[in-house]
Amino acid sequence: MDSWNSSIHFCQWIGVTCGRKHPRVTKLKLRILKLSGSLSPYIGNLSFLRELDLVGNSFYNQIPQEIGGLRRLEALHLANNSISGEIPSNLSACSKLTLVDIRGNQLIGEIPASLGLLSNLKVLGFVQNSLRGSIPPLLGNLSSLEELRNVISGIVPVALFNLSNIRAFDIGTNKIQGEFPECISNFSSNLRGLNMGGNNILGKIPDEIGNLISLEVLDVGHNQLLGPIPFDIGRLWKLNIFYASSNFLFGTIPHSIGNLTELTKLIFDINNIQGNIPSNLGLSSLSIVLSLSSNSLTGELPVEVEKLKNLGLLDVSHSRLSGLLPNNLGSCVNLVELYLEGNLFEGPIPPSLSSLRGLGAVDVSNNNLSGGIVEFLVRFGALKYLNLSFNNFEGVIPSEGVFKNTSAIFVEGNNKLCGGILELHLSRCNSKTSSKASVKLKIAIIVVILGVILVFACLLILWFRKKKEEKPKTTCAEHSLLQLSSQSILRATNGFCMENLVGSGSFGSVYKEILEESGVVIAVKVLNLLNHRASKSFFTKCEALKNIRHRNLVKVLTAISGVDYQGNDFKALVYEFMENGSLEDWLHPYVSMNESEMTRNLNSFQRVNMAIDVAHALQYLHHHCETSIIHCDLKPSNILLDGEMVGHIGDFGLAKILSADRLNYSSNQSSSLGLRGTIGYAPPEYGMGSELSTKGDVYSYGILFLEMFTGKRFKEGLSLHKHVKAALPNRVIEIIDPILLQESVGGGKIIDITLNENRLGNDRHLQ
Repeated sequence: MDSWNSSIHFCQWIGVTCGRKHPRVTKLKLRILKLSGSLSPYIGNLSFLRELDLVGNSFYNQIPQEIGGLRRLEALHLANNSISGEIPSNLSACSKLTLVDIRGNQLIGEIPASLGLLSNLKVLGFVQNSLRGSIPPLLGNLSSLEELRNVISGIVPVALFNLSNIRAFDIGTNKIQGEFPECISNFSSNLRGLNMGGNNILGKIPDEIGNLISLEVLDVGHNQLLGPIPFDIGRLWKLNIFYASSNFLFGTIPHSIGNLTELTKLIFDINNIQGNIPSNLGLSSLSIVLSLSSNSLTGELPVEVEKLKNLGLLDVSHSRLSGLLPNNLGSCVNLVELYLEGNLFEGPIPPSLSSLRGLGAVDVSNNNLSGGIVEFLVRFGALKYLNLSFNNFEGVIPSEGVFKNTSAIFVEGNNKLCGGILELHLSRCNSKTSSKASVKLKIAIIVVILGVILVFACLLILWFRKKKEEKPKTTCAEHSLLQLSSQSILRATNGFCMENLVGSGSFGSVYKEILEESGVVIAVKVLNLLNHRASKSFFTKCEALKNIRHRNLVKVLTAISGVDYQGNDFKALVYEFMENGSLEDWLHPYVSMNESEMTRNLNSFQRVNMAIDVAHALQYLHHHCETSIIHCDLKPSNILLDGEMVGHIGDFGLAKILSADRLNYSSNQSSSLGLRGTIGYAPPEYGMGSELSTKGDVYSYGILFLEMFTGKRFKEGLSLHKHVKAALPNRVIEIIDPILLQESVGGGKIIDITLNENRLGNDRHLQ
């Protein structure tokens, strides 16, 4: 605050804004400046003040009564200080107030009923204080109120449900009692966040809740609710998060839940829900948590679980589920935690679960599972908790991987298991068991040898065929989906005319092509062979892409290598067409006269999902390929977006394959010379000759992540890394992309509804 001195005019002080016509203070914004002390009563002399923002400082003592004299005041931000005392009742005299945010202080007393006279009020927040009493019924007159976040007790006044413009209603983690109000339907259809969790609310969830069709977050967990889950819940088609845990709900899960195609979290644990798990509960949108544990569910786990490809946590423990574990559970390739304990499952662990390489926790204890311990669990590097206890497993326990960590593995209650590390205190395996294992090993060796011979024979046949064929053919794909030639590509792109050009680079140009027979839209990258690095890039991409398959990598349909109609060398790669272009087009759009900039904006959810998509692809390239692949050129222009805005990593022209001696690909065939990657995204160490590693991709991912959420790019000497570091920890809000800030300020999106997740912080489903 060095600028606050008499040598310069007060209108030029930091945080002070004056009116244009007269030198009178209209805004005082001193957010997060480590200020302390009492709020001066002289603040009441700023009669032209419209906004007072002191958020995130250390002010203490009471709110001065003189603030009530600021008749022009529109916004009062005092959150996250140490202010004590009661809320001044004369705040109602500030008739122009639209926002009162005094969360996170030490206020006591009751909420003044006179605040109900502030007819222009839109946002009212009191949480994380020590207020007592109930919400005054007079607040029901605030017809303009859009957000209400309070700490109260007692019964919610019926008048409060007449707030026709409310968009966020948060009264979670309080001492509210009484029945769940049926008049909830009086709320505006614009309501997007409803948090009534962590109270003592009785009764049933009313059917009328289905009228809140814009609801995105619903938390009624940790109450004393009875009765079934309403069928009309299925009308909330925008619902993203649904908590109803720790109640006394009964009945079956309604099939209408299958209509909630935007759902990412569904938590119904610790209730008394009966019946089967509906088959249509396999929502592909469920990407975070599906928890139905501690209920009375029966029947089998539906085969539709294969649709949960994006799910991170599945918990159906402590119910009465039975039958075999479905083989297609292995389709849930993004699972990190799997809890099936305390049921009646039987049979072996399906071999398809070998595809769940990202599992970190697995609990199948207290079931009737049988068979041997599957060997693929040894190869799960992320697995830190494995509970197989109290089943009917038999045979030899491995001694590698997770099985050599006694704090991570639990196998008690399986009387037919033997071997393992000494700390498990299991019996030695007898010779019969050992001989069986030896026979299995011999069979496995024979199968591997036969497989190698077969592969070698196939490669030899393909080599002879290649010598005989004259027309262009694929060089990358193991199973070509398309049979194309340079002539067919020339026709489909209308002679590579500019109208079909969608992009170009140093290695070649990309054209949009529509196949005549099928109407399929593809992207064709024709290499510029005048650039000697382009040919090497072609073989690098083929080598990198021929054995990899992942939903977040751009799919290569085929490749062409031969001569064109003029007798010149011709090389091209055929990709799946990404209709939404690249991430760079969205982060830094070029707005033409006929295109609105709003059409190219990314919201926060889309950016987070794209960051997750890229992370999944990198994890696959680094850890789940037969040989690790370093991309070397991760940047927004190489992140392509399909029709559903799913991110795909493309352009492997600079890729580096580790352990190259294991492939028919020499390390001296590098696809580029000198620095690999793009300046600003490549690690500085690369410029000093450091060896390539997967850590370089991680560095590039960090820069990409910063660019996604700041909207800034590396140019004109700007170091994005240093730019962000300089803003930490107190000026983060200044570097966030303004488009994201607009979402929470009048943009209609609620991106900061935390729903008191601190209350659930110890819940393993949210960790």
